[in-house]
Amino acid sequence: MAETIDPVRVRHRDLERYANCALSIGRTLMECGTRVKVVHDGAAMVARGLGVETVGLRSGYASLEITVGHGANTITRMMPVGRHGVNQRLDLAVRRLAAKAAAGGMMVDQINAELAHLVATTPRHPAWFVALATGIACAAFGRLLGVDWPAVLPILFAGTVGQGVRHVLLARNMNFFVVTAIIAFLAASLGGIGARLNGSITIDMAMMASILLLVPGVPATNAQADIMDGFPTVGSARVVWVVMVMVFATTGMALAQTLLGQSLLGITR
Repeated sequence: MAETIDPVRVRHRDLERYANCALSIGRTLMECGTRVKVVHDGAAMVARGLGVETVGLRSGYASLEITVGHGANTITRMMPVGRHGVNQRLDLAVRRLAAKAAAGGMMVDQINAELAHLVATTPRHPAWFVALATGIACAAFGRLLGVDWPAVLPILFAGTVGQGVRHVLLARNMNFFVVTAIIAFLAASLGGIGARLNGSITIDMAMMASILLLVPGVPATNAQADIMDGFPTVGSARVVWVVMVMVFATTGMALAQTLLGQSLLGITR
């Protein structure tokens, strides 16, 4: 006897594919470091472009949940979110893909394939270039903060090495907060020792400037924006993450100052 095809069951299978496709877009946007409102808008645009009539989204710091419906049929799915980062190029590319899918005419497989292609091929700056640019930025901020010229090159070197080592450690999936403490200690020590050997009189400020690469500017901004946009759960989670980063960075900095015999006030012990 031929198998009976249940139209409701088939419709639920379609809705599941739509939900997972939309969640993949949202997850990628969140991992790129964008605001929750943009994540919700991107996922909803894709779902509606696929023909879904109703969309409901719930976001957490480590997961996304979506409920999609068409007629009397609804389905809810959840997807984990990986480590949050900052990738503006991929963020913008995925937003364009979401807008394209919202216009209609794209199938689930097409959207998934294009998303996978964007994740794999969106260009990134070489690690050495990012490290050097980070070191230059730390040195420039150091001058703005009042360090003397003998401390500039040590800060540049410390920031460059710190960013390079951070890239290597994170690529090995080491705990982010432990990495923060390690890099704070390493960069502050290199900056302080280099500034002292170079005859600087602003050693403490040089040490602080050397760890500016650890300041979580984008997450802090997003945390405020999320709370103001009406997403206090993720916004609060991002605030806690920012506080934890600063705690571990301060710990690494304090250990480096103890090593060099420096105080937070710049008084030699």
